[in-house]
Amino acid sequence: MAIENYMPDFAVEAVYDLTVQSLQKQGIKAVLVDLDNTLIAWNNPDGTVEMKQWLYDLRDAGIRIIVVSNNTPKRVKRAVEKFDIDYVYWALKPFTLGINRAMKHFHYKKNEVVMVGDQLMTDIRAAHRAGIRSILVKPLVQHDSIKTQINRARERRVMRKIAEKYAPITYKKGI
Repeated sequence: MAIENYMPDFAVEAVYDLTVQSLQKQGIKAVLVDLDNTLIAWNNPDGTVEMKQWLYDLRDAGIRIIVVSNNTPKRVKRAVEKFDIDYVYWALKPFTLGINRAMKHFHYKKNEVVMVGDQLMTDIRAAHRAGIRSILVKPLVQHDSIKTQINRARERRVMRKIAEKYAPITYKKGI
């Protein structure tokens, strides 16, 4: 396993730290964002005031937000329909199916999108495979669903290897 395949291009505290200006400066026209523990806490489907403001700010600036989730259609739709944002379900991350589907459907080039997620093993790995930039964020809550806990154990080992070879990943307040 080449740990470079799990290295994010950026690491930020939270998805809400991605400002319109910083995304525009990077040429980003669409943010592909993981759902659970990235956009919303997996156990709080209504989101926060901060999250809603972030969605409105990006939308007002013409930056599209597309949720790319491994979850079921029912789960993803229920979580995002009240926010009126686009989504791809059953994305099969760490494979590129969901990312490719989103880019093709909405007609974006690889250099116009970024994948944002809280997991190296799925979100960041899928971005690498798809040839797009990636942003790792801290999970919104520290307690994961049972299926995510398995990935977290593998992720801790990869984080240690990254720290040994390069340096620990440092989360910043923006890109």
